[in-house]
Amino acid sequence: MALVQNKVPQDLLRAEGEKKTVMMKMMRQIQEEPLDSLLTSVRWRAMETLTQLSHMRLVLDVQERAQLVSTCVHSVFSLPSVRAMQEQDEARAEAIQTLYHQTLEALQTLLHALFIEDPTPSGLKSILEPLGPWMNSGKAHERARAVNSNISLLNHTLLSLPFYMSSGFPALGLLLGRLILRIGDPDEEIGRKALDGVTILYTILELQKRQAHTARFSKSKMIHPRRLPVRAGHGNWVCLSPDGARDKEETNTKELYESNKRFLGPYNPVSPCQNILRVIAEFGDFLDPQQVKDLLLAAVEGLRGGAEPWGKEAGEMMQLASEVTLSSVLEWYRHKVLDVIPEIMQGIYRQLSHIQDPRAREVALLPVSFLASSFMTEVVVALLMCPLPLNSNGAEMWRQLILRKPSCDVRDLLDLLLSSLKEKPVTKKGRASIVPLAAASGLCELLSVNSCASCVRRIYPQLLLALLIQVHYHIGIKLPGHRVPQKDTKNQAQPPAFVPVHWVVKVVKTLLLKMGCSYEVVFVEAEGGWELMEQAESHHLGVSLLARAMVRYTCQELCRLLYLLIPLLERGDEKHKITATAFFVELLQMKQVRRIPEEYSLGRMVEGLCHREPVMKVLSIRGLTILARRSEKMTKVQALLPSMVRSLKSLDGVLVVEAIDSLKTIFKGQDRKQRDSSVYVEMLQVLLPHFSDSREEVSASCINMYGKVVQKLQAPCTQAMEEQLIHALVPLLLIMQESNAKVGQKCVKTLFRCSCFMAWELPRTAYSRKPWDNRQQAVAKICKYLVSASFGVCGGRTRPSPSCFPHQHPEEVSTTTCEHPPRQPLRISQPGPGVRQEPEGLPPEVLRPVHRVPGALHGEGDDRRLDE
Repeated sequence: MALVQNKVPQDLLRAEGEKKTVMMKMMRQIQEEPLDSLLTSVRWRAMETLTQLSHMRLVLDVQERAQLVSTCVHSVFSLPSVRAMQEQDEARAEAIQTLYHQTLEALQTLLHALFIEDPTPSGLKSILEPLGPWMNSGKAHERARAVNSNISLLNHTLLSLPFYMSSGFPALGLLLGRLILRIGDPDEEIGRKALDGVTILYTILELQKRQAHTARFSKSKMIHPRRLPVRAGHGNWVCLSPDGARDKEETNTKELYESNKRFLGPYNPVSPCQNILRVIAEFGDFLDPQQVKDLLLAAVEGLRGGAEPWGKEAGEMMQLASEVTLSSVLEWYRHKVLDVIPEIMQGIYRQLSHIQDPRAREVALLPVSFLASSFMTEVVVALLMCPLPLNSNGAEMWRQLILRKPSCDVRDLLDLLLSSLKEKPVTKKGRASIVPLAAASGLCELLSVNSCASCVRRIYPQLLLALLIQVHYHIGIKLPGHRVPQKDTKNQAQPPAFVPVHWVVKVVKTLLLKMGCSYEVVFVEAEGGWELMEQAESHHLGVSLLARAMVRYTCQELCRLLYLLIPLLERGDEKHKITATAFFVELLQMKQVRRIPEEYSLGRMVEGLCHREPVMKVLSIRGLTILARRSEKMTKVQALLPSMVRSLKSLDGVLVVEAIDSLKTIFKGQDRKQRDSSVYVEMLQVLLPHFSDSREEVSASCINMYGKVVQKLQAPCTQAMEEQLIHALVPLLLIMQESNAKVGQKCVKTLFRCSCFMAWELPRTAYSRKPWDNRQQAVAKICKYLVSASFGVCGGRTRPSPSCFPHQHPEEVSTTTCEHPPRQPLRISQPGPGVRQEPEGLPPEVLRPVHRVPGALHGEGDDRRLDE
């Protein structure tokens, strides 16, 4: 590509579009130049052309200006050092030296021209920002170029001050921080230049301050409008007379610069940190909260590892300079940063991803612990906004709160997290909130610090219950706008998909292990309790399993948990109450429950039977069955049995199975004389609708339980019993034909028990599970039996055929009208020792799985449990 001429024809630049076209062409030429050598003058000529375009009022927006500066700076600063380029081409050593200086001068001239084109804070900022990263380069020649360019631009700004500085100096904190770090540079020459740049910046700020005084004094009636405050050195201010101000107007800038140079002190190559401390102390009057924030983040930025790593000694010097800067700024100006703490925390979080050295990370985390010691609430709120799930950077920031001095009070910190854990993860406007989940994540990281164990134990019951409730809240919740996190730069591992409820359960486990409940964690894990806890339908089961494990292994904190739960049962929404009740119910097994007034134990459970939430009804039944284990409570609980059974109507099949499983304890404790047949009939009514449940476990359990309840029925058979069993007959026959072997087997057993109790003589084929498709004759026989005289109707009452009663004369049976004929036990002759005899008329597949005890099928004989 041909070299660019020094002058651009005016006719090509009449339109703004043509100017930008030429600019883009120059930028492409610059980008195409090699970065490892300086062979031609293309860069120099192209930047001169861009300077001419700038003089022609080339209108650029902020983005275009930043792109132009970045392109030119990258092309020049990336070149090897002059010595290295001369060694590569010794024949052109002098030409390379000259061409390099021309190129560097052309770059600085272009930067000046761009500043003149837009002498505003945003314009200067767009020029300074691309220079910043080069000041932290691991190569000395790149840092030197960046420092020299900054100084050149500051000098030009100082000369242009009268028409520019009225609106304040942009990015002061960022620029000051980068220059301060360069004062501690391993290269002494760079350190001297950086201190010189700080002096120029200080002079600019003083002149700006003078202009502000001028405007303020001119409005005051008490001070002559022309008496101007001027720095006299060593921090003292004097007022010049109007004539003196005019006489020194041209020379004042230079004198002020020399005065400030003496005031800030000479460069100390042995201990440059002394210069750093002096500079930070003197700049305090010019720093507002935003600038203090930028200064802190610039110091953290200096700890980043560049493409070219620092040597050990140079790295230690840079870490020392950053540490001195951070410590002194936080010590002297922390009162200014209260409103910008969230921005500081976010900036540190971003920078930690680029800082790998352990010592450098410690220095970068200094502001976290330092600010938390004075503004703990604000720091914690800021950390709650860290992206979830926490990576190594966010986790380290949480641990820093208590690991390093000065640290915040651990008790106050845990109290703050507990308050956040009590919030709902959904706001009033229906939006998801990450605050409770972030608090749980922060707590998990604090638990990894051994020194906080005693403080955690102080509020352990509150933390555990709050986390369990948060597990319930986070079921099915997805964080708004959450994306799969990127690979952790420290661990170099792709994190798994983030599910909020899994994360909260993990924190629950961590808390339990930290408090010494390892047996409980293992027990719940073995029983699948954590998976139950993460599902909406079974959350209460997982919580109950955990509470049961803690009772089993006699957790030391059970009494505190018990007394804490009593007031919690009436607070919060339904999810809150379900979780609290599920835990409380299992604690009713404790001996200390006797100390609790009955209204808080038995009374709460009775109220739960009428609760609108089905799970609360089941939990209340569970609580009553636990209370029934105590002799003093058994009578009261048994009196509530009808209410408990009635509360199960219209519930989901899973809950019905769970509740009736709990009721076994109460049924077992009843004497035969205390049994109320109406309760059994109501239980049969509850179970029957769930025979056809699509869930195999529910259907099989309800059918099996139905048969066991029939076993408990006693003579005489009432009309309600008879109608209920007849209503179950057809569903059992139809469900038996389904392909599900487990459910079909339960149907066979239950049908057999119903037949024995009612003394039915169903055809043998009725007990067969073989499909009816090709057995039309068998089906016809069953149907004929169902509608035949075997079930004749008498006054609206069904009655069995005379053959069902072998010990009565048929005529005696036929004369029975409205009275139910007395049932006789199914005769099964007692076999000899070791001989098993089966009743006639029933196929082996029915009798094989049924454990028969004479009399029990008719409510006579032994009194067995329902689950036997």
